[in-house]
Amino acid sequence: MTQPRHYLLIFALSVITGCTGPVRAPFETPAAEKALPAAPSGPLASLEQRIQTQAGALDPINNPGVVSGFKLLDRSEDALRWRLALIDAATQSVDTQYYLYHGDSTGLIITSRLLAAADRGVRVRVLIDDIGTLALSPSQKKLRDSMGALMIAHPNISFRLFNSSKNRSALGRGWDYAQDFEQFNHRMHNKSLTVDNRATIVGGRNIGDEYMGLHDHFNFRDIDVMGIGAVARQTSDVFDLFWNSGWVIHPNQATRDKAAATAPSQRAAMERELRRSQELERFSLTPRSWESEFSALLRTLHLGSSEVLTDRPGPDGISNDLYEWITTTIPEVKEELLVTNAYLIPDTSGVSMLAGLTENGVDIKIHTNSLASHDVPAVNSHYKAWRAPMLQAGASLYEARHDAAIKDSVVDTLPISAKYMGLHSKSMVIDRRFAIIGSANLDPRSAFLNSEMIAVIDSEGLAEELAQIILRDMAPSNSWEVKLDDDGKLQWQNDVETTQRQPTRDSFQPIADWFFMLFPRRFY
Repeated sequence: MTQPRHYLLIFALSVITGCTGPVRAPFETPAAEKALPAAPSGPLASLEQRIQTQAGALDPINNPGVVSGFKLLDRSEDALRWRLALIDAATQSVDTQYYLYHGDSTGLIITSRLLAAADRGVRVRVLIDDIGTLALSPSQKKLRDSMGALMIAHPNISFRLFNSSKNRSALGRGWDYAQDFEQFNHRMHNKSLTVDNRATIVGGRNIGDEYMGLHDHFNFRDIDVMGIGAVARQTSDVFDLFWNSGWVIHPNQATRDKAAATAPSQRAAMERELRRSQELERFSLTPRSWESEFSALLRTLHLGSSEVLTDRPGPDGISNDLYEWITTTIPEVKEELLVTNAYLIPDTSGVSMLAGLTENGVDIKIHTNSLASHDVPAVNSHYKAWRAPMLQAGASLYEARHDAAIKDSVVDTLPISAKYMGLHSKSMVIDRRFAIIGSANLDPRSAFLNSEMIAVIDSEGLAEELAQIILRDMAPSNSWEVKLDDDGKLQWQNDVETTQRQPTRDSFQPIADWFFMLFPRRFY
């Protein structure tokens, strides 16, 4: 999700200036540069070949080339470990696209592995939304800038920013954004990592400790999907759309020269910092062979076909393709719709869609954040009015607990045990056949402002596994079930209590919840 402190600064300045303008691609379109063809050899090429052999044996007529193998990355620890495995296995290319890329332990180890891959001669492309380069703390800023400089300086790494401000200070960037708020309010929210054009990870996780279970205060419950096969080429096509758009800017020669001059000392400092990180003690700090893990992986994959969809960055703005896909696909559900989405702000048409489905006998279960588990109270401020209408429409509604039972085993990564858990997942299961996983929230920002991407996967096995995960997360030990009592009032139930006040984790949250009601819904 957005980082609220950054958007609050930008929004406040925009109110002061009152300046808006047309939304256009801010830079010249760079020379086209495409993803490399699928690597002809290497661990991932061998793994895909084995998947295709298996798929052909099951369905020799319909398979060839369109089937991929999929694995859900439910646990935070697995999400980071498999990212490291793919990067370490790279022989030809790594393309990575993220909304946020933090200067913390997660950013440190990912960057070190990208540099090691580049050292081996692998072509690495890194695309980050410019909002994602805003620092959260002075210490993180120093490390983040050092990592960025090392990537810029490396001859085998290309680095680009999406919808960037040329002013790099936080205050200066905030002022720039305010001067052209409509322009800078459009962000690249996509998240993907694609290696050798053979394997990819798509989902909700950014590069940051709170997404990998390594933050000691607040960790996100999130989910990704790893795919080996045709889905990687589909994700590469999405990456290239953004990489070659007029929305990106790359470092100039002066920046490269400055980065190169400091690279040797910064690389040594980064390696020392990596060795000092206690959060990473469960991970190999240097590249290694993952042959045994890849061999075991084959037995756990679900086979299926896929389509990777995205909003498209164009010269006159960012398309709303995913919003259109969702609003045309959801009404076609026949039996069951399971939804987990961290940032949910419906509207009248969305509630009408739910009512139409339930009238046709569709079982709808929706899982989202409670105020207690929220990292963005502004979203709850505009969501809460829709609780009763969704329930009246016939949907079942569940809200994540900040003290969920799954926190220790699924969300946190030992030795870390965060104080709170929040929900960040964006996934759906349609009729126990289609699994949808990606970056798209069900709110106005995702629908009309940000670019988003999702993987739509036709696999009954994967859909069933994702369904069981969603239902587990909805269980009373992990979530509140929101209901209407006999008087039509809201109540929250879990395995220990029933209350008629929305759950909170501290006294500040109700104040923030009230305050953000004063700001327009469309910004969230």
